[in-house]
Amino acid sequence: MQFGRYVLLMQRVFAVPQRWSMFFKQVVQEIYKLGVDSVGIVIFISVFIGAVITMQVSLNINSPLIPSFTVGFITREVILLEFSSSIMCLILAGKVGSNIASELGTMRVTEQIDALEIMGVNSANYLILPKIVAFVLFVPVLVFFSMFFGILGGYFIGWFTSIISAETYEYGLQYWFSAKYIGYSILKSMVFAYIITSIASFFGYNVRGGALQVGKASTKSVVNSSVLILAADVLITLLLV
Repeated sequence: MQFGRYVLLMQRVFAVPQRWSMFFKQVVQEIYKLGVDSVGIVIFISVFIGAVITMQVSLNINSPLIPSFTVGFITREVILLEFSSSIMCLILAGKVGSNIASELGTMRVTEQIDALEIMGVNSANYLILPKIVAFVLFVPVLVFFSMFFGILGGYFIGWFTSIISAETYEYGLQYWFSAKYIGYSILKSMVFAYIITSIASFFGYNVRGGALQVGKASTKSVVNSSVLILAADVLITLLLV
């Protein structure tokens, strides 16, 4: 039942915008609100996760049979293939998804969406499409930031500790590198960005009740987005890798 309502809502969302100038203006605003405002948390988390991955790998493969540059190699693979796309989008589902669901839910319970409908505006297209387009377009930038600062976090371990040398870590980063992994992560992140924004919009747009229901819709959006991101991650990995 909910899937049918979701499909019907997306049919309304992906209509042709009535005013393109207003649409592009909203997209720019949503890029700043959903994307640019998330850069700080992406950088902060990525640096520390990159450092932790480097330390954990180095401490757990301390064997004369395994070359030390493997630490850099494994850190790079984990960050590029999973962390910067899948895990980071799970984190953003909490920040961005709850933001969208609460914003639309508040507009619904305060009858702002009803007012738009009375004026003849396709409220789903007007409110939701700019959010989806903005976040899908900007999420590759967040992925690049996450990749760069995650690898930089590993460098910090090489520079400031004796766990692994920076030169060995750097060699491991360059060893058997495949550029297609970056494209694979970007593609995954764009799919996840659509899941986050569309699911959050669905729950927020269909809120009925008051402030309590807005909070429940925000929680449902985060939970359902996270589950679908994990399922999509498995499916995309099977298809592309």
